[in-house]
Amino acid sequence: MLNIGITIKGIEKVRKELESLSGPQARAAYAKALTDTGYQVQRDMRAEMQKTFDRPTPFIVRAPKVFPATPEKLQVTVAPTYRSDVGTKGGKIGVDPQQVLQAQQFGGARRDKRSEVALRRIGILPAGYQLAIPDTPFPGSDDGNGNLRGPFVAQLLSYFQAFGEQGYRANMKDGTRRNLGRGGSASRLAKVAGPTLGRRYLVSYGKLRGGARITRKGEPDARASNLAPGIWAVLGSTGAVVKPVVMFTRKGAYKPRLNLDSIAKSPATMDYLARRMRFRIREAAGV
Repeated sequence: MLNIGITIKGIEKVRKELESLSGPQARAAYAKALTDTGYQVQRDMRAEMQKTFDRPTPFIVRAPKVFPATPEKLQVTVAPTYRSDVGTKGGKIGVDPQQVLQAQQFGGARRDKRSEVALRRIGILPAGYQLAIPDTPFPGSDDGNGNLRGPFVAQLLSYFQAFGEQGYRANMKDGTRRNLGRGGSASRLAKVAGPTLGRRYLVSYGKLRGGARITRKGEPDARASNLAPGIWAVLGSTGAVVKPVVMFTRKGAYKPRLNLDSIAKSPATMDYLARRMRFRIREAAGV
């Protein structure tokens, strides 16, 4: 969260106009100039994310929000967040883009997603591992920006019965799994990816746990013992086609890639603030 105060240079250029304003008028002009600058910082932040990231999602690019200055509080806040101490809420419920961006700005490990927490809780995702999309995404699973689609993740968690006590009703029943196995337009997956081949999912641990298990009841599947660790889909009635869905990868450490603080503190931002301050003072003075 970035805060911009009212310390500026060049105010002497509008000293005469400023002296003609009352205290409330001057503070209103200051607040407008600060808010103008906040929106400029927002534009610069979004441009920096577009330049830095590979195919960033609109959710992340639109994350920086401007919380305007007021005459009572001469401070503008630009925060890449929907939930914060400034009282906002919305977007993807439960996902704070400030948390998503933290590893990119400061480095370190990426925080677990809720789906990873759920899969780890039921013993599917090993400790110290996170999910990754394979090089060739499973049909209907990704959003085109390198992320799993929300409906697909929900369907996957439902299949594994990974929803907790509050969401247990979303867990798949045996009949739904049978429909999924038959495929066609009758399966729940058809709502996500259209008519499909029948499928069932299995979890492979490769060398991590000495093999794989079918996700439904945990029976060993010798054919999957050589698969890389991850969740795989067995397609068709014969089970001859097996494709990766998500892979298990060790938590990596990110190097700092994004410095949003530097944008707000840059000379260009301070120059912009000075220009807007002079403009808003002249505007308030009727010049």
